[in-house]
Amino acid sequence: MKQLIIGVIISLVLVYFSLRGIDYPGLLRAMQGMEYGYAAIALAIMFLMQVIRSIRWGFILRPIHKVGQFDLFAVTCVGFLAIASFPARLGEFARPFLITKKAPIKMSSALATIFIERAFDSLTVFLIFAFMMLMTPLPSWLIRSSAFFLLLTLVIFGFMIFMLFKREICLKMLAPLINRLPERYATKANRLLHQFIDGFGMMAEPRLLVQVGLLSLAFWIVDGLAIYMMFMAFHLTLPFIAAFVIMVILMIGIAIPAGPGFVGNWHFFCILGLTLYGVPKTTALSFAIVYHFLSIGIVILLGLIFLPANRFSLSDLKNTTKEAD
Repeated sequence: MKQLIIGVIISLVLVYFSLRGIDYPGLLRAMQGMEYGYAAIALAIMFLMQVIRSIRWGFILRPIHKVGQFDLFAVTCVGFLAIASFPARLGEFARPFLITKKAPIKMSSALATIFIERAFDSLTVFLIFAFMMLMTPLPSWLIRSSAFFLLLTLVIFGFMIFMLFKREICLKMLAPLINRLPERYATKANRLLHQFIDGFGMMAEPRLLVQVGLLSLAFWIVDGLAIYMMFMAFHLTLPFIAAFVIMVILMIGIAIPAGPGFVGNWHFFCILGLTLYGVPKTTALSFAIVYHFLSIGIVILLGLIFLPANRFSLSDLKNTTKEAD
């Protein structure tokens, strides 16, 4: 409940700043003048992104268990429905929980694969950003923020590699903390830690590393293409590289644990990115509203489609964080 309240407060603050100074008749005109064909192309690309994401997750899971592509796609769709539904990114627990119902995979191991996925996402996006720095001037605050997140990502990669290849040393380092627990809890903690480290298995396989890296690059290039299609839909004559600038800013923004569906932080940071290119705030907000609606809408639609097929209900998703404990 506390996380929900904090997330909603953050969202409300960002919504306030997003709406301040908006020309509402102009907002409506911008939406009415949108080219629906380009928006439809963007929506199709967003569907493709979910497909790529599920394929990539299959490669990450492969050292643990080979999961069928249909199950991967279904669980990915339902899992991202949970992410869109819960505040403070609590829905991240949904996919690990759901995949354990489809394959003999432990919850802790599945959770580790989500760490890998997010680390590859961050590394790929900020490597793209580093390339962009060579091609276009960027504000210093964005460079500093990106440098911080890149450093954090590298630390996480180092942490995962250390745990995988120096398991015994890692266990010895954590032993003083674990041994303070009652015996039955200490035994369980050791078991969960071993299972968690097992989830990093793909990091030891060069071929899988390359495959996951290439799929991560494809995913984020396709994401940039979707944003560029949205530029076209709103008659914004911005360079293609601007789509990747918006993408990086949005990635930083939605990392903030706000309310459900990224309401507020998505809009605020989308506006922030577009105004860097001289787009009026009212037009930027209309872009943010429609882009957010399509991005979250496709996630919700696909998630709801696969809920019955996978014998899950919304109440199951609400219990995912409890099951993860």
